[in-house]
Amino acid sequence: MTKDMTVGSPFKLLLKFSIPLIFGNIFQQFYSTVDAIIVGRFLGKESLAAVGSTGSICFLIIGFCLGLCSGFAIPVAQSFGAKNFEDMRRYIGNTVWLSIGASVLFTLVTVVFCRGILLIMSTPKDIIEEAYIYIVIIFAGIPATFLYNIMASLLRALGDSRTPVIFLVLASVINIALDLFLIVVIPMGVAGAAIATITSQLVSGIACFIFVVKKFHILHITKQDLKIRPDIIRDLLGMGIPMGLQSSITALGAIVLQASVNTLGSIAVAAVTAASRLSGFFSTAFDAIGIAMSTYGGQNIGARKVERLNPGLRAGMIIGSVYAVISLVVIIFFGKPMTTLFVEASETEIIAKSYEYLVISAFFFIPLAAVNIFRLLIQGIGYSKMAICAGICEMVARGFIGVFLVPAFGFTAACYSSPIAWVLADMFLVPAYCYIRRYISQWGVR
Repeated sequence: MTKDMTVGSPFKLLLKFSIPLIFGNIFQQFYSTVDAIIVGRFLGKESLAAVGSTGSICFLIIGFCLGLCSGFAIPVAQSFGAKNFEDMRRYIGNTVWLSIGASVLFTLVTVVFCRGILLIMSTPKDIIEEAYIYIVIIFAGIPATFLYNIMASLLRALGDSRTPVIFLVLASVINIALDLFLIVVIPMGVAGAAIATITSQLVSGIACFIFVVKKFHILHITKQDLKIRPDIIRDLLGMGIPMGLQSSITALGAIVLQASVNTLGSIAVAAVTAASRLSGFFSTAFDAIGIAMSTYGGQNIGARKVERLNPGLRAGMIIGSVYAVISLVVIIFFGKPMTTLFVEASETEIIAKSYEYLVISAFFFIPLAAVNIFRLLIQGIGYSKMAICAGICEMVARGFIGVFLVPAFGFTAACYSSPIAWVLADMFLVPAYCYIRRYISQWGVR
């Protein structure tokens, strides 16, 4: 079930690795989208706006957690590529303690402060209570989020992108069923949507853990592996924290932008919510290709095969660019009908704004593909700290647009926030990769 990505055609390896991830991410976005559809259809546009208004906060906190999980897996991938299985299991053992500590800490802090954050963000009064109910439940379920994502990250580090998808599909099915039951049948309002999300992640995480224990003997650890080792902890945090910060720094700009959109009223918030869910559905493939690049880079650096990095990069960009063009065509012709999945056809203003946001984003999908491919490759080969700068570029772009341009130009300015952020990030990432590539070719891996 493991896959050695240090030999063979980079294009075939990345495509084969990415396809299950794309399929899994589509399912993840699918049940996220179904959340929004059910909320919008059965609870109304105010509830849809309430759930959408929490998106940037979730991006900030949950994004950091996911970044940690991905970062912890990089030394595992490098050790696997180097065939050093003793060190690999030590990294896994210390990852267990770090994951437990981080999940408890983040749960306590976020549950306590989430209402204050909503107030700071100028969340509209007509949706703030529902927004609070939804987000506090999501944050209370952070340990479940950690469980699934750390297991999935470790499996991907070993080249297995299929097994995590199986359990992600399981989570999707459970989430949709619970959405309908807790919102339509009981009903529990937006709390039902949040409970459905957390429950599905918990079940998927437990199932994935049981499967790994029974089938992946290479990941089995002993009491000796669980011994806390300062050098191992330092390596793990050295990879995990920068990747988590990269996501969170990007999210800070999104929060500033969300606060500006909130001032435009619940219609604008609902439009951005619908468009963001659809955009996320299409752009999930870029996340998958990025994860593939991280594993590819980590294993090849572990094996000291620096010469395979550039061919892998080219293959990733070809795959990402072709998909970006196809997605743009689909969005142009079917964007408006897809928006009506979230709101009634009579909500013409929301549909028009949502379509504008979606089409503008789609025209910049190739720069988005480059962001994921270059950044995750840089992180995979061990330079997570440098990738933080890309997040700073995105934060500055979204923050500037939120503070200065949205108040002056309104909703259209918000539509260009992500595209401009992606372009600025690429302007840093491309030269950064070129520098790193030359450095490791001349002086060896850091």
